[in-house]
Amino acid sequence: MRIYMLSFLFIMTFTAAAQRTDSLFMAAAVSRLTHAREYTLQVADLMPADKYGFKPSPEEMAFGEQLLHLASNLGWLSSGYLQKGINPVSKEDARLTEKAAIRAVLEKAYDYAIEACSRFNPGDLGASVKFFAGPMNNLQIINLINDHQTHHRGQMMVYLRLNGVIPPKYVGW
Repeated sequence: MRIYMLSFLFIMTFTAAAQRTDSLFMAAAVSRLTHAREYTLQVADLMPADKYGFKPSPEEMAFGEQLLHLASNLGWLSSGYLQKGINPVSKEDARLTEKAAIRAVLEKAYDYAIEACSRFNPGDLGASVKFFAGPMNNLQIINLINDHQTHHRGQMMVYLRLNGVIPPKYVGW
């Protein structure tokens, strides 16, 4: 009986610690996404409106296309995996070229993703999901959200520099 009690206590302690860790991860993910929103909007605001069509080379996306791609991906991953819903970024949004309209789509996508992360059940982080590149879990999806936006925002920093614009200072998470 003593072994059963000790085993039960161990399992309960381990489960509580895992739940606490999952909740901490989700709180950090929401915080990171909130900071990323503000940082990305600063990047978007710094590029002059007449440079939203700028491409450093023909095969690259234009600055505005980078922002729309980032927004669409945020919406897709959040609506398809973190909460079942409709991507807040429409196919029509992908054709936008005006700075103010692109910024509005970006804000909408970030707000949706932040809300999805805020409502996400931390206990579902380990749940397996079908992904086009192979099976993943929800924790990997959340990490992908962060990696993807960091990748494209980094490219946009170079676009700013190539246009003589000094990027905003790095914001640590």
